[in-house]
Amino acid sequence: MKKALRVFGIVAIVALIIAAITASMNVKPSNTDKIWDKQMTLGNPDAKNYFVVYSDLVCPYCIAFENAIVEHEEEFQKYLEENDILFEVRLSDFLYEYGESNPINSRYSAVATYCAKNENKFWDYYNLAVKSVWNDFFKESGKSAVSKMSKLGTEYWINLGKKVGLGDNFENCVKNNEPIEEIEKNAEKSAKIARGMPYFKFNNYTSSGFDLSWGWEYVLMYFQAGLDS
Repeated sequence: MKKALRVFGIVAIVALIIAAITASMNVKPSNTDKIWDKQMTLGNPDAKNYFVVYSDLVCPYCIAFENAIVEHEEEFQKYLEENDILFEVRLSDFLYEYGESNPINSRYSAVATYCAKNENKFWDYYNLAVKSVWNDFFKESGKSAVSKMSKLGTEYWINLGKKVGLGDNFENCVKNNEPIEEIEKNAEKSAKIARGMPYFKFNNYTSSGFDLSWGWEYVLMYFQAGLDS
């Protein structure tokens, strides 16, 4: 009888250990453990769906995708809420660090956006920058505008900050390249994951690229692919 009880006890303990391991394997990692920067997110942090876009403000294809969203901002916000999506932008100077032509405005734009982020103005600045870069450069000239942007200095990006209410601290931050270490770190992390710009990871769906002629309907197709995955 005692031997039978000991065997039963051992079996029960082993079963509990297996159950605990199985349960831990089935626990979905928290979104907050995966977010690079909370200020660059929109939506519920505990959402069922987690969509990430890797981007560079000098990448014409990135801007085409993001401008389509900016032009449908209210609809986009509603879509995130209705489909329980956490959306994150992972912005860096990827093209300056790893691109073929290393456009300096990739760095300028990233520095300015991070300086705005550090003053809690990321989305104000980012949305305006996307809209301005699209209308000022890519809308008419397409990807050839990247070379035209080489003539820009930091003043273009500083002036965008002024339009969203950023002042001297922001300007000094841009001119002194204050967030450069954070940007370089994120560019390096992006290079290990992203295969081209923009790069999308919408749940288990991954893709790269976006045509300059595409609009909101194509954004929704990408999003649906993420939900279906």
